[in-house]
Amino acid sequence: MVQVLQLDDVSVVRDGNTILDHIDWTVESDERWVVLGPNGAGKTTLLNILSAHLHPTSGVATVLGERLGKVDVFDLRPRIGFASTAMARRIPRDETVFDVVLTAAYSVTGRWREEYEDVDARRADRVMREWRLDALRDRRFGTLSDGEQKRVQIGRSVMTDPELLLLDEPAASLDLGSREELVQLLGEYAATAEAPAMIMVTHHVEEIPQGFTHALLLADGRVHAAGPLSEVITGERLSEAFGIGLVVSTSEDGRFAARARHS
Repeated sequence: MVQVLQLDDVSVVRDGNTILDHIDWTVESDERWVVLGPNGAGKTTLLNILSAHLHPTSGVATVLGERLGKVDVFDLRPRIGFASTAMARRIPRDETVFDVVLTAAYSVTGRWREEYEDVDARRADRVMREWRLDALRDRRFGTLSDGEQKRVQIGRSVMTDPELLLLDEPAASLDLGSREELVQLLGEYAATAEAPAMIMVTHHVEEIPQGFTHALLLADGRVHAAGPLSEVITGERLSEAFGIGLVVSTSEDGRFAARARHS
């Protein structure tokens, strides 16, 4: 397999505060990672490095074979799919769903005077079908529910066949039905041969889709644990990271659940 990500002794310091503290981490192309940790653990800062929107204060970050600080990030970013709330805020509310997906071909968030080839439109149509967006094709992005907007963001992020897909809390704020629909779609996509390496930040183990293989657990800006899901998503490790006694259970289909341990 191809190595898509390597962090060597990476730290991020802001205003004297250490956000990420000497992170070592490697991701291969056939791996699907979930990143968990308490609020303030450094999860979003980590994604900003992986998406080439932030350089580490120290250490070496290599993304898709390119070292940050020695590569034109505007050449690197189109190779990375990124879905986040911050990205959604840049999408014009009156943009149609089809154009939200299509404009990813030019890495822009609002259609203006670009001219797209037929292959771009066909690709957008395929993505719309795969992410169950057909019925929303002509809807305005600002009129969609949270769940619909999340699916549109992910559809946009895979439009260009990225080599690395980053998802920042894709199920946050969704109701139970919308969450389960999205988790199912992510699991189906993760299991396909054409899916790229995937890294998803979440606060809840219940949101880990089937097909994900590894977990990175952050606490106080440091790697608390990293490795196969079964070794990291345990009551002991989560209890240590979150500072509360937790019990983790696994369903027959491999989904996780966590609850506080009764005294």
